[in-house]
Amino acid sequence: MTDIDTLTLTNLRLERHEDGVWIVTLARPAKRNALDVATIEDLIVLFSGAADWGARAIVLAAEGDHFCAGLDLVEHHRQDRSAAEFMRICLRWHEAFNKMEYGGVPVIAALKGAVVGGGLELASAAHVRVADGSTYFALPEGQRGLFAGGGATIRVSGLIGKARMVDMILTGRVYQGQEAIGIGLAQYLVEGSSFDFALDLARKVAANLPLTNFAICSAISHMQNMSALDAAYAESAVAGIVNTQPDARARLEAFANRTAARVRPNE
Repeated sequence: MTDIDTLTLTNLRLERHEDGVWIVTLARPAKRNALDVATIEDLIVLFSGAADWGARAIVLAAEGDHFCAGLDLVEHHRQDRSAAEFMRICLRWHEAFNKMEYGGVPVIAALKGAVVGGGLELASAAHVRVADGSTYFALPEGQRGLFAGGGATIRVSGLIGKARMVDMILTGRVYQGQEAIGIGLAQYLVEGSSFDFALDLARKVAANLPLTNFAICSAISHMQNMSALDAAYAESAVAGIVNTQPDARARLEAFANRTAARVRPNE
C-alpha cells in the first residue's frame, strides 16, 4: 500500500488532524468540482487506504461555491467514448463510492451550492450529509440525453424512494431547503457554514471506538443488501463482536457507575 505521506492527489486536497479527523476537499472550483477521471481515481486511492492510514472520520468538502456539479461533461464530450469505455468509467465511479460507503470510516459531506447529477451520487455515498441555505439537489441527466451511471438508481433511490428518484431524473426537478431534508436528501440543514457543522460532527464521531464506527459505516450497508433473515443473522454476529470488544469495557463501566454522559433531549 502507498504510504500516506507520499500520496499524490490530482484534484483532492487532504488535511489530517491529530484526532484522526480528515478533511478531503474537492479542488476543481473553476469546474464547479465536476468529476473527471482523475478525481475518481483520487477518491479510489484515498478511500481505499483511509482506515489503514488512521482516519477516524472524514469531512468531504469542496472549494468554491458548489459541492459538485456531477460528471465532467466537457471531458466526456471530448473523449467521445465508446459504450464499453464509458461502462468501465462507470464501474470506477462505483468502486470509488463503494470505498466510501463500505470502507468503515464515517464520511460527512459538507454540501453547498450545486449537488447535481454525479455530485448527488457522490454525496449519497457519504454517511451523513449537511446542507446549507445555498444547497440544491438535482438529477438533470434526462434533459441531457444521459442516464445515471454512478449509483443514483441505488443510493439516491434508497434515500428518497424510487418514485421520487424517477421524477427527479425524468423532469429535472430541483429540491432545496427543508423540502430536501424532508425527503431524505440530507440529514441536516444549517443556517451558517455546512463545513463548520460537518467538522463538529466529525470530531464527535471520531471519539467513538473505531470498531464501532467500522460496523456502523459498513455492516449496515451490507445488511441492506440482504434478506431480512440473513440480515438478522449478520447483525447478531456483528453485535457479538462489537459489543464484547475490550476497548468498550471502560465506557460500559462508566455507564454502570453513572459517570457517563446521559442521553438528553436538545434544549
